[in-house]
Amino acid sequence: MLKQKRQLFELLFMASDLFVVTVAWCVAYWLRFMTDFVPPEKGIPPFDNYLYMVLFIWLIWAFVFKRFGLYRPMRGVRRIREIWLLVNANALSILLFIAITYLYREKSVPYSRLVFVYFGIMATLFTILQRSLLRGLLREVRRRGHNLRYLLIIGAGKVAGDLATRVRMHHELGIQLLGCLSRDGVERKGPKGVPVVGAYTDLREKLRTHDIDQVLMALPLEDNQYLPELMEALKNSLVDVKIVPDVYQFVSLGGTIEEFEGLPVIGLQNSPLEGINLLAKRVFDMFIGCFCLVLLALPMAIIALLVKLTSPGPIFYRQKRVSFDGSAFSILKFRTMLVDSERDGPQWSTSGDTRVTSLGRFLRTWSLDELPQLFNVLRGDMSLVGPRPERPVFIEEFRKHIPRYMLRHKVPAGMTGWAQVHGWRGDTSIDKRIEYDLFYIENWSLLLDLKIVFMTLLQGLRDRNAY
Repeated sequence: MLKQKRQLFELLFMASDLFVVTVAWCVAYWLRFMTDFVPPEKGIPPFDNYLYMVLFIWLIWAFVFKRFGLYRPMRGVRRIREIWLLVNANALSILLFIAITYLYREKSVPYSRLVFVYFGIMATLFTILQRSLLRGLLREVRRRGHNLRYLLIIGAGKVAGDLATRVRMHHELGIQLLGCLSRDGVERKGPKGVPVVGAYTDLREKLRTHDIDQVLMALPLEDNQYLPELMEALKNSLVDVKIVPDVYQFVSLGGTIEEFEGLPVIGLQNSPLEGINLLAKRVFDMFIGCFCLVLLALPMAIIALLVKLTSPGPIFYRQKRVSFDGSAFSILKFRTMLVDSERDGPQWSTSGDTRVTSLGRFLRTWSLDELPQLFNVLRGDMSLVGPRPERPVFIEEFRKHIPRYMLRHKVPAGMTGWAQVHGWRGDTSIDKRIEYDLFYIENWSLLLDLKIVFMTLLQGLRDRNAY
């Protein structure tokens, strides 16, 4: 029954996808030849020459969308994830379609390149809109109690409780929780109020007497010995079986599931900045950093002159800091203290610190002493946005007392960050800064970086906690 439902919904989504891309192809023809946006200089080709290409469109889009997993069940998939898949699938489909039309076109039937441009835009927009409407319709149907799937959780520990909570929060997923199985089955209620409907040994009976579509294995670590027996009971059933290992309690940052030579591997501490993401952030830093340097060249020159005139010593101050993956670098700042300010060793600056020069106090208050770090950004030592870099001597102290402190080095250090735009800068709580830094790492995106840059500019550079 479940397989038949899947095939029905796959056919529904495929038919609707092919319908809207066909409409997009016809609209692209109309925009190119029936409007005055770009007058057709070589005349209007017969619509039939374009209409017969619909067959290739159907074959390509159906194949690519299938390969991208767009016809798999997506009840628990985030909406933005499906949109991203649609954008990529449409882009690949367009490239394949252009290649095929180039190979098979007749000399007497040249195809307008502008039609393909219009078609690519329309196909992407139409499929995203159509999917959104269908998903919204299905969610409403499920909220009304139709098209439900029945779920049984095996396990009665913390993981089972967390799963049940998430299922109950999302009625639009259409998942009806039947209950959970525990080791002995004597409890009436499991974690988070989940009803215990039997013991592990009752699994075969439950499969036989209940209409169960999905089974989630959520065994506590101490019950993993029962897994072979439970899988033996499930091997001849048609239910979907998924395992949620009781290891997410050890996930400290960006837990992921990867594949290595066909074997699933669970990542517990992963940086979001790998591969294309790291390259994108670097391009972002280079572009914005160069723009800021050009814009601030004159003010920085004036500040450098004032530092030289008001206090003996060098203009710039270099200090060892730690950035991405624990790598050390020399951070560059305008000097705000006397030359021998650390003759007694590293120490925090305090209110009324006599080591800070008069100009230095002004520069610190308005964060102007940080401007030379733009050169660190261009060199790749740090980023525009990220956790503020700290000195190695203080890191050794913080890592002993602050849980997960070292995880902030999973991304490049930054000139500004999520903690700083929320007021956690200067002499404020280290624990709160770490909390905000980890939120930034777990939710990183270029849009978030851009948002932090704008928040920094809108709020101003003034640091009321600077000494």
